[in-house]
Amino acid sequence: MLSARDRRDGLPAEGAAAGLQGFAVDKTFLSSLKGILLETELDFLRCVSAIIIFLVVSFAAVTSRDGAAIAAFVFGIILVSVFAYDAFKIYRTEMAPRTTQEDQQ
Repeated sequence: MLSARDRRDGLPAEGAAAGLQGFAVDKTFLSSLKGILLETELDFLRCVSAIIIFLVVSFAAVTSRDGAAIAAFVFGIILVSVFAYDAFKIYRTEMAPRTTQEDQQ
Protein backbone atom coordinates (compact mmCIF):
# COMPACT_ATOMS: atom_id res chain seq x y z
CA MET A 1 0.00 0.00 0.00
CA LEU A 2 1.34 3.44 -0.84
CA SER A 3 1.60 5.95 1.96
CA ALA A 4 0.70 9.62 1.64
CA ARG A 5 4.40 10.46 1.31
CA ASP A 6 4.77 8.08 -1.67
CA ARG A 7 1.77 9.61 -3.42
CA ARG A 8 3.13 13.10 -2.92
CA ASP A 9 6.62 12.21 -4.18
CA GLY A 10 5.31 10.24 -7.16
CA LEU A 11 5.19 6.53 -7.78
CA PRO A 12 8.33 4.56 -7.02
CA ALA A 13 10.19 3.07 -9.95
CA GLU A 14 10.30 -0.34 -8.29
CA GLY A 15 8.25 -2.03 -5.65
CA ALA A 16 4.51 -2.34 -5.35
CA ALA A 17 3.64 -0.19 -8.37
CA ALA A 18 6.16 -1.95 -10.60
CA GLY A 19 4.34 -5.23 -10.00
CA LEU A 20 1.12 -3.80 -11.42
CA GLN A 21 2.61 -3.20 -14.87
CA GLY A 22 1.48 -6.65 -15.97
CA PHE A 23 -2.14 -5.59 -15.57
CA ALA A 24 -1.96 -2.72 -18.05
CA VAL A 25 -4.43 -2.79 -20.95
CA ASP A 26 -2.89 -4.33 -24.04
CA LYS A 27 -4.28 -2.18 -26.82
CA THR A 28 -2.81 -4.35 -29.56
CA PHE A 29 -4.74 -7.35 -28.23
CA LEU A 30 -7.98 -5.39 -27.91
CA SER A 31 -7.69 -4.18 -31.50
CA SER A 32 -7.06 -7.70 -32.81
CA LEU A 33 -9.86 -10.02 -33.89
CA LYS A 34 -9.69 -12.07 -30.68
CA GLY A 35 -9.86 -8.93 -28.55
CA ILE A 36 -12.87 -7.59 -30.42
CA LEU A 37 -14.67 -10.93 -30.09
CA LEU A 38 -13.83 -11.13 -26.39
CA GLU A 39 -15.16 -7.63 -25.79
CA THR A 40 -18.36 -8.40 -27.71
CA GLU A 41 -18.93 -11.68 -25.88
CA LEU A 42 -18.37 -10.05 -22.49
CA ASP A 43 -20.76 -7.24 -23.32
CA PHE A 44 -23.40 -9.74 -24.43
CA LEU A 45 -22.82 -11.81 -21.28
CA ARG A 46 -23.23 -8.66 -19.17
CA CYS A 47 -26.65 -8.04 -20.74
CA VAL A 48 -27.84 -11.62 -20.30
CA SER A 49 -26.69 -11.82 -16.67
CA ALA A 50 -28.37 -8.47 -15.90
CA ILE A 51 -31.61 -9.77 -17.41
CA ILE A 52 -31.53 -12.87 -15.23
CA ILE A 53 -30.64 -10.97 -12.05
CA PHE A 54 -33.29 -8.28 -12.54
CA LEU A 55 -35.98 -10.87 -13.31
CA VAL A 56 -35.20 -12.86 -10.18
CA VAL A 57 -35.07 -9.77 -7.96
CA SER A 58 -38.23 -8.31 -9.49
CA PHE A 59 -40.27 -11.48 -8.95
CA ALA A 60 -38.87 -11.86 -5.44
CA ALA A 61 -39.84 -8.28 -4.61
CA VAL A 62 -43.40 -8.55 -5.91
CA THR A 63 -44.20 -11.50 -3.63
CA SER A 64 -44.57 -9.16 -0.65
CA ARG A 65 -47.43 -7.29 -2.40
CA ASP A 66 -46.34 -4.00 -0.87
CA GLY A 67 -46.67 -0.70 -2.75
CA ALA A 68 -42.92 -0.20 -3.00
CA ALA A 69 -42.42 -3.81 -4.04
CA ILE A 70 -44.85 -3.42 -6.94
CA ALA A 71 -43.00 -0.27 -8.02
CA ALA A 72 -39.71 -2.19 -7.82
CA PHE A 73 -41.23 -4.95 -9.94
CA VAL A 74 -42.33 -2.49 -12.63
CA PHE A 75 -38.94 -0.78 -12.60
CA GLY A 76 -37.21 -4.18 -12.84
CA ILE A 77 -39.34 -5.20 -15.82
CA ILE A 78 -38.48 -1.92 -17.54
CA LEU A 79 -34.77 -2.55 -16.92
CA VAL A 80 -35.10 -6.11 -18.20
CA SER A 81 -36.61 -4.82 -21.42
CA VAL A 82 -33.79 -2.28 -21.82
CA PHE A 83 -31.12 -4.94 -21.28
CA ALA A 84 -32.93 -7.35 -23.62
CA TYR A 85 -32.99 -4.70 -26.34
CA ASP A 86 -29.28 -4.04 -25.76
CA ALA A 87 -28.49 -7.75 -26.00
CA PHE A 88 -30.54 -8.00 -29.20
CA LYS A 89 -28.69 -5.06 -30.76
CA ILE A 90 -25.30 -6.50 -29.75
CA TYR A 91 -26.19 -9.89 -31.21
CA ARG A 92 -27.58 -8.44 -34.40
CA THR A 93 -24.74 -6.02 -35.13
CA GLU A 94 -21.69 -7.87 -33.85
CA MET A 95 -22.34 -11.58 -33.35
CA ALA A 96 -24.78 -12.69 -36.04
CA PRO A 97 -23.29 -13.86 -39.33
CA ARG A 98 -23.55 -11.19 -41.96
CA THR A 99 -25.05 -11.98 -45.32
CA THR A 100 -23.32 -10.50 -48.32
CA GLN A 101 -24.68 -10.16 -51.81
CA GLU A 102 -22.71 -13.24 -52.85
CA ASP A 103 -24.54 -15.30 -50.21
CA GLN A 104 -27.94 -14.06 -51.38
CA GLN A 105 -27.39 -15.04 -55.04
